[in-house]
Amino acid sequence: MSSREKFQSIHRVLNQANLELRSKHLSNVAAINRRPIHTTARSAALTPWSVTAHSRPIIRPSVSSLLFAQPAWPAGRRTIFIQTENTPNPDALKFLPNYPILPQELSSASLEYLSPRSTLAAPHPSPLAARLLSIDGISSIFYGPDFITVTKAADTNWAHVKPEVFSLITEAVTSGEQIVNTIEDNSPSTVHDELSRDTLTYNEDDTEAVSLIKELLETRIRPSIQEDGGDIEFRGFVDGNVLLKLRGACRTCDSSTVTLKNGIESMLMHYIEEVKGVTQVLDQEEEIAMKEFAKFEEKLKEQKGPQAVASTFIKGSLDTAES
Repeated sequence: MSSREKFQSIHRVLNQANLELRSKHLSNVAAINRRPIHTTARSAALTPWSVTAHSRPIIRPSVSSLLFAQPAWPAGRRTIFIQTENTPNPDALKFLPNYPILPQELSSASLEYLSPRSTLAAPHPSPLAARLLSIDGISSIFYGPDFITVTKAADTNWAHVKPEVFSLITEAVTSGEQIVNTIEDNSPSTVHDELSRDTLTYNEDDTEAVSLIKELLETRIRPSIQEDGGDIEFRGFVDGNVLLKLRGACRTCDSSTVTLKNGIESMLMHYIEEVKGVTQVLDQEEEIAMKEFAKFEEKLKEQKGPQAVASTFIKGSLDTAES
């Protein structure tokens, strides 16, 4: 027998052995598949379709649950990112929750709450402002179109009150709470009407000079002041003197006088020849506080001499000026 014939004979034997092994394997698989499968109530509950041998039960989600999966957070809540900005006033912080603060129907560009009572009074009470003012050391709350300025007392540390302010603003925004409410005011006083309207809006009864003053305040000055966490109000134009009121962070800022004189007054006098100067107007509560402070200063001078002065109006602490 030649070598070629030997090779062909060995190849036939190997092929026959492979066929026999394959046939035996298929017979074993068929026998396994014919055995009954014992399913329990537990496995039936876990497998919505079929359970095969040599496989674990698998919980398969339905198509509808994949297409219409519900979010992880509760309905009616949203995730927010609150940004804070420093202002020229070290006692005031500007919070930007990326959420509209003032209602669209409000004609005023800002609202300010200086006492807990003002947060409950008509026509624009604010539950959030009431909660913020209840924090020990917080003195005023100011609402801009999309920001909140929180002002603290001079002797309060931001590290002590800032976390609670963050928490209250976050809770109010994520819950979808109305930041500012609007209710009817049945009182005959016109004070609330003045607070509810924007003093820089056009009025057909304004003179040409007043219209120009309002336009400059609205387009050139207000954006910068709102950037610093405050706002400006026009209170009148008398004998060439523009009467203005600063709000928010600018109200108690030490540089407010510089802002009025070097910034606003210079611009108005440059563009409008009728303007002779700018004066900041104080509210009734502020005038009373200033008078009480003046009396305190006089009493201090009588006790400690003419060189004794009060360091600041806000702190009320006593210092002696050195000659």
